[in-house]
This record gives sequence, C-alpha cells and structure tokens, in this order.
Amino acid sequence: MVLTTTNSIEGFRIVEYKGIVTGISYNSSYSYKGKKMSFKDMFSMKKYYEAYEEGLQNLKEEAFQKLKSNAQALNANAIVGIKVDIEPLLQSATLIISITGTAVSVAIEK
Repeated sequence: MVLTTTNSIEGFRIVEYKGIVTGISYNSSYSYKGKKMSFKDMFSMKKYYEAYEEGLQNLKEEAFQKLKSNAQALNANAIVGIKVDIEPLLQSATLIISITGTAVSVAIEK
C-alpha cells in the first residue's frame, strides 16, 4: 500500500476515491529499553527523552497500522493527503496520535 502526504502519486493515477480513513492510538505508559521507567529513572533526562521517543514511535506505528487496515477494508491500495496530529492530554502523560488521509484506488499511468 502506498502512503503519502501529497495529494497525488507520481507515476500513478487515482482511479477511485474510497473515503476518508483514520488511525488513532493513545497511551500513557512509556518504557525505557522495554521496561517501565522507575521513579529514579524519571530524574535522568536522557532516559526520560529516550523513553518518550520510543513510546511516541510505537504509538505512531500503531496508528499507521490502523490507518492501513481501515483503508484495506475499503479495498483501497493507497492513501493520499496524510496528516499526522499528536496531542498530549492536559495534566496527563497520555499522548493521542491521530492520522487521517484519503483512501484511494490507484493504477499505473500508461
């Protein structure tokens, strides 16, 4: 499946627009090297940022997988115009990642 932030795909033409699809993922637990952070680790900025980055990457990948599954359910073979929105919940360690795009069917240009 082709995923792109642009509204077209070079070398392909959009044959049919299937609809808007979304993938949403959220979580509040970040880990460091696969383990939950201890209270002591929270005072290490390096470990904190590494855990935050790892957690964000995992959430983003989960949201993209949900986006692709929703597009496949519409028999689409590409998603164009992808937008990624990352929002923290107020007074919480929870992040919400929402990815939205347009599911389409594309064919190789002749």
